[in-house]
Amino acid sequence: MGNKKNGILRHVPQWKDLWFYQKSEVLYQLTYKFCERFLPPHGDRTVDQMVQAARSGKQNIVEGLEDGKTSTEMELKLLNVARASIAELRQDFEDYLKSRSQRLWGTTDERFQAMQQFTKQHNALSDYEPYFTRWTSEEMANVGTTLCFQVDAMLNTYLTRLEQSFTTEGGIKERMHNARTGHRQSQAERIDALEKELAQLRERVTTAETAAEQWKAAYDDLKQRALKAYQEQQQEIAKLRQK
Repeated sequence: MGNKKNGILRHVPQWKDLWFYQKSEVLYQLTYKFCERFLPPHGDRTVDQMVQAARSGKQNIVEGLEDGKTSTEMELKLLNVARASIAELRQDFEDYLKSRSQRLWGTTDERFQAMQQFTKQHNALSDYEPYFTRWTSEEMANVGTTLCFQVDAMLNTYLTRLEQSFTTEGGIKERMHNARTGHRQSQAERIDALEKELAQLRERVTTAETAAEQWKAAYDDLKQRALKAYQEQQQEIAKLRQK
């Protein structure tokens, strides 16, 4: 539904079209493959925590955008949950690197620029999947960390705009109130217009009735004079015949 003036439902973007959702989907699949390749399948709670955090980030974006059609407040809450989950996932990737004496690439690392450029330019899962079985654990963890930063930054920008919208437009209660107020105002304006039109019609009817009465009086007068002239002529003809 479009965002109409005084509408109740908000217009929200399709979550599939949002870059931070697309990157969160990549993050989930990358995390799953990372855990599958580099962490033990049993006995390590980190696997469940990382996969769950990646899934929570993605799913709360979906739920937040869907709930946003009726509740800006709920959208804000769920997207902040998504941010928290992504932050938790980023910490797990960083902990993995630290605990195994691997490097978290910074801006001075020669590999950082290429990775940063790749992740900024690519959002589709299909662009990353060929590398899931080729990247080393260090490469994969650094890509995951970078994607976490990017999703968080995009979510933060979106949330800032959403908070501003909530401040100016309000939530569903305010939109329902505005819709009812707008409907009543529209009805009042229509009634006012009809009453003015009715008054004009009454005035025109009165004018027409007055004109009709004037024409009737003129007609009656003309008729009476014609009848009088006719009778006088008949009387004159009768007198002439008698003579």
